[in-house]
Amino acid sequence: MSEENLIDKNCSVWTSPPFDHNTISKVNDLKKNNIKDFNDSFYSDLSFGTGGMRGIVGVGPNRVNKYTFGRNTQGISNYINKNFKNEFKSVVIAYDCRNESEFLANKVTEIFSANNIKVFLFSSLRPTPELSYALVKLNCLCGIVLTASHNPPEYNGYKVYWKDGGQIVPPIDEKLIVQIKDTNYSDIKFKRNDKLIELIDQNIDDSFIKDSIKNGKIGTSNRNKYKIVFTPLHGTSHLIGPKVLKEAGYKNLKIVEEQAVPNGNFPTVKSPNPEDTESLEMALSLAKTNDSDIFIGTDPDADRLGIGIKDDYGKYITLNGNQIMIVLTEYLLSKNKNDLNQSYFIGSTVVSTPMIKNLAKAYNVDLKIGLTGFKWIAKMINDYPNQKFIGGGEESYGYLVGDFVRDKDAITSSLLACELGSECKSNGESLYDYLINCYIKYGFFKERLVSVEKKGIKGLSEIKDIMIGLRNKPINTLAGTEVILIQDFEKSEQLNLKTGLKSVLEFPKSNVLIFESKDGTRVAIRPSGTEPKIKFYFSVNMKLKSKKMFKISNKILEKKIDVLVNEFKF
Repeated sequence: MSEENLIDKNCSVWTSPPFDHNTISKVNDLKKNNIKDFNDSFYSDLSFGTGGMRGIVGVGPNRVNKYTFGRNTQGISNYINKNFKNEFKSVVIAYDCRNESEFLANKVTEIFSANNIKVFLFSSLRPTPELSYALVKLNCLCGIVLTASHNPPEYNGYKVYWKDGGQIVPPIDEKLIVQIKDTNYSDIKFKRNDKLIELIDQNIDDSFIKDSIKNGKIGTSNRNKYKIVFTPLHGTSHLIGPKVLKEAGYKNLKIVEEQAVPNGNFPTVKSPNPEDTESLEMALSLAKTNDSDIFIGTDPDADRLGIGIKDDYGKYITLNGNQIMIVLTEYLLSKNKNDLNQSYFIGSTVVSTPMIKNLAKAYNVDLKIGLTGFKWIAKMINDYPNQKFIGGGEESYGYLVGDFVRDKDAITSSLLACELGSECKSNGESLYDYLINCYIKYGFFKERLVSVEKKGIKGLSEIKDIMIGLRNKPINTLAGTEVILIQDFEKSEQLNLKTGLKSVLEFPKSNVLIFESKDGTRVAIRPSGTEPKIKFYFSVNMKLKSKKMFKISNKILEKKIDVLVNEFKF
């Protein structure tokens, strides 16, 4: 079917029952007044990606609304009722600060309850890691959080978790998707059953806070002297983040008041994403005013965190996701070093810094690498019950401490970062020193992420063509150094160009390409699963003999990445 015919067909469906009058009116208005947005809203169905379903709020099958999310919920309800007939069927629902989140959470709640499934609904907005925690604590089959994480204000999303507390992974994700595809909009049951809905709040909060402190408070320092600035970026950590830090003993804590109230419009930032240093400008300003040791910002659903620290000259710098992962993992490992062996493991992803391999080797722990997306790290914990998970992270500013939560957790990770920083200060050094010492011990690895936005139907086609082009005509050199290894996760194939040998990549198929040269330079390329972007992950490295060589070494690696970026200009 041509794109034009598909748009017409979808429009016809959405302007007839069971769609309500308000929806039909909005579809007709969109078609009349904004044909570009109309075509983008109706040319395709919004699909599941690495983080579930995420998109722009609006009408149509390629938008977030009560019908697209309702179809998901009805499909999941059908699956639960077919496969868990003899079990107590329950789900837990949470939502973030976005303008439509509470409304959508209530729609999801009423659909589950209409399908005779018990629903535990948080009474107000909560962080995503608390949803993962509550799912296991309440012994539910499934959990849903309504969030678009760090995306711009016009987005919302639907993340699905299974009974182990982690996001859905194969084979359950495929089974649910099949069930959802077999569900018609007319099948959605919107009739609420209040007898099956229970609001939850303080008891789960208190339990989560207690376990967060238990897992994150591992240092020995004078916490009263450590000066912290914290911002929730208008999101869900506004209460629980400061509470965890204060109850752990950090009294010298300043909150960015302008960003302390949840607001789905995120009025003080262009993007509520701690990956963007601009989002932390207010935290930086307050840190300067108070001469703080650290500033921390969490994204709207509090699963990612950004960290700013002082360098040797008292200038504040922000750490990237790989650096956060390295220092937190080094700290966790150092606190357990006398007990470690291969029965312990840490986790990371294929696009994160290779430096993590050197940490694992130095401490004699197992390292497990998964695909992009934190659900794969959660799956590791579930798949290897005889090994103890210590911690793990990914380049996209997500980190998990211990296994009491099964998704990235900015709340506990913020506490752990303060524990590390406070202990460094008590020992007469800085977190900046700690990072550079890691480079000296394990090699100086430097990374940069470049995301290229390709919007709409045309953008989707362009991203597809880039990936096809890189497969049909692979890169031969990286910054002048010969490529010796190509990994194609879509083909599940690794090719050694020196020997000509091909081997199987033991990962689920994914549209990811990685090129590696003989000096360890790496470039990974993948289309985003949740945004209209193609992402390029650059990694370069060299030995660092001493701290005084750091600046010049940093410039050398920075220039090398500039060369690589120029080679991959799309």
